[in-house]
Amino acid sequence: MRYSLGLPAPLTAKGAVRLLMLSCLAPLISGCVSVAAAESNHGRQRIRDLGIAIGSYQPGPLNAITDVAGVKVGHTTLIQGEGPLKPGQGPVRTGVTVVIPRDDVWHKKVAAGSFVLNGTGEMTGLSWVAESGFLEYPIALTNTLNVPRVANGVMSWMIKRYPGIGISDDTLTPVVAECDDGRLNDIQGRHVSEQDVMAALDSAIGGPVKEGTVGAGTGMISYGFKGGIGTSSRKLSGKEGGYTIGALVNANHGRRPELVIAGVPVGKLYDPPQQMSEALGPGQSEGSIIVIIATDAPLDSRQLTRLAKRAALGLARTGSTARHGSGDFMLAFSTANVIPHYPKDPAYTLTHLADTHLNPLITATVEATEEAILNALTMATTVTGRDGYRVEAIDFDRVKVLMVDPFRN
Repeated sequence: MRYSLGLPAPLTAKGAVRLLMLSCLAPLISGCVSVAAAESNHGRQRIRDLGIAIGSYQPGPLNAITDVAGVKVGHTTLIQGEGPLKPGQGPVRTGVTVVIPRDDVWHKKVAAGSFVLNGTGEMTGLSWVAESGFLEYPIALTNTLNVPRVANGVMSWMIKRYPGIGISDDTLTPVVAECDDGRLNDIQGRHVSEQDVMAALDSAIGGPVKEGTVGAGTGMISYGFKGGIGTSSRKLSGKEGGYTIGALVNANHGRRPELVIAGVPVGKLYDPPQQMSEALGPGQSEGSIIVIIATDAPLDSRQLTRLAKRAALGLARTGSTARHGSGDFMLAFSTANVIPHYPKDPAYTLTHLADTHLNPLITATVEATEEAILNALTMATTVTGRDGYRVEAIDFDRVKVLMVDPFRN
């Protein structure tokens, strides 16, 4: 990840010392740029670590989308400046998150399907996914006004790897999904550059996934709390095929009273918040969510579209009603089969799971999506953004009390 350190001008001697100290400490504090900007994630926990188990299926070893073999995730996080908004300059609380389905996905495409629950937003490239039934490049998540620049970054990265694109090879239409982080971030500045996108793609890895206030999730707000990136997974039993389902979300949706955790109406019972999304006026975003589903089950595009629809049920379990101003986009892909780029023979063979065996995958998708959203909330840190607007991370002590005795005064 790349973090930027910013202080208001003019820089005094005392400020210069502070900047030097922060610069020296930056590698040690895991992205905590300043207490005012983004608090440390020290002490943050995933929902399962709080003793709250979601659903009936067990998670994979990492409880992350990267439990699906070959899937990689990368982030570039941009945090810079404090104080009043100066459009085009800052403060900056934004970033980009990328999901790479497999190595060389251009030549070894993955089956894919999508679903749009409410379309107040954008996920580019879905027309080609629907037409072709496959995905052939990485998925990028960012903020609303940065979509074109992020698409440029994906295209530049792809052309660097595959120089024939647009000359002797096909062109590409990148999949870039957005949420509005303008309440915390100088969104007009479009601060995510092509280089930031390429850095996220180059650094994408398997293994544990950083969550919360990171990458595309840096400036996101969910259910009136700090939101952002969350992930989870489910592993089916051998009897059910032994398949893995992973979910990754960028949570920027919902109003405080709607939040439900494991069936408990936490949002209604939580202490009255200082910052309520109900205060939003006409023209202001009500938020959005992007859900990416990965699996190693041998599913075709039609079946993956069905799974993408079920991700909406996982969203609903956390309380969302997909309001008029929300953009709720779901994309699912399977790594089980390889769809060749230019097949030599007119026909090729794919393995296909019977629809009658889909039920465990459907349930696992709902559970993984629900838990990924809750992980985004519990792993996010308190952030102060433009104009001093501060969004608190959800309080664990309060949640624990409500989960034990929801109607305790």
